Amino acid sequence: MKFGVIQFPGSNCDQDCYHTLANVFGQPTHYVWHKETSLGDVDCVVVPGGFSYGDYLRTGAIARFSPAMKAVADHAKAGGLVIGICNGFQILCEAHLLPGALIRNRSLKFICEHVQLRVETTDSPFTNACKKGQILRIPIAHGEGCYFAETEVIEQLKRDDRILLRYVNNPNGSVDNIAGICNEGRNVFGMMPHPERASEKILGSEDGRLIFESILAAVPVK
Repeated sequence: MKFGVIQFPGSNCDQDCYHTLANVFGQPTHYVWHKETSLGDVDCVVVPGGFSYGDYLRTGAIARFSPAMKAVADHAKAGGLVIGICNGFQILCEAHLLPGALIRNRSLKFICEHVQLRVETTDSPFTNACKKGQILRIPIAHGEGCYFAETEVIEQLKRDDRILLRYVNNPNGSVDNIAGICNEGRNVFGMMPHPERASEKILGSEDGRLIFESILAAVPVK
């Protein structure tokens, strides 16, 4: 399966994602600079965490206008898989590929710790390797990870079973304990925790592997 990892000026988790996909899972993976207009031949594009240029204005507000994000939108529209992690989740919301927004943590402090996530549904390309109700231990690292959306949006997410992950003990004040959601087509997924930082035993948890194993299982081998 072929992966493309978007790189923005200031990114610091793109290499983590690349390492996990290319070295841990042995998948063909390449970087896509944010000014490129094509993603190349990819099955899944990763919008990684860390930082993106322009975050001083509003997280992801400038990055969403990068040429590569138009290519990401086209890829998603064609049914291709897209996963946004942490800052990538914020960018996908800013680009209107996912509903809602990520705002300042309720504590107004940056949080960096392992959290527990509950898998709410396995009916997605991103959680099919999990069990419903399964608890995953995956780290977070964010200052603006509080998911917010209007009540009608939250209710729609619930009706469509599009809330894939919830926090067991909400660390940032996210509405309805939301940690990860998908779009209507179920091919675009955003999550605040970092699965790439929990994909090797040496990192203290391998639970993040299930997210990537789900993606691999979702796309037939060519």
